[in-house]
Amino acid sequence: MVLSKKVARFNRVATNRVLGPLTKGLPGFGTIVHRGRKSGKTYRTPVNVFRAGDGFVVALTYGPQADWVRNVLAAGGCGIEMRGRVVETTRPRLVHDEKRTSMPAGVRQVLSVIGVTDFLFLDRVS
Repeated sequence: MVLSKKVARFNRVATNRVLGPLTKGLPGFGTIVHRGRKSGKTYRTPVNVFRAGDGFVVALTYGPQADWVRNVLAAGGCGIEMRGRVVETTRPRLVHDEKRTSMPAGVRQVLSVIGVTDFLFLDRVS
């Protein structure tokens, strides 16, 4: 049970506008900077993101079919804005992990409650 489309719409209209500016400094949050597959328009999507080796892992709280995920997969990467700077990424890969092993312990518990089992891994561009 990932978050519903109704929750996603509400977050896009209300929550993301409030949370968006805060993600630049909060640990565990960042903003995915990506382009629309059809429109070519630049979008900014607040996400839960954590370092994973030389790259990053993003919890897919709306599932792997979210538009931003499909945009990143189609483009072969995206920018991740964290702490005031944008890091370019490449090689996006979807990983299904019911144990949520790539997440910190506290986050793992929260994601378990809402049923998140899909993650997007991205490599940092050298």
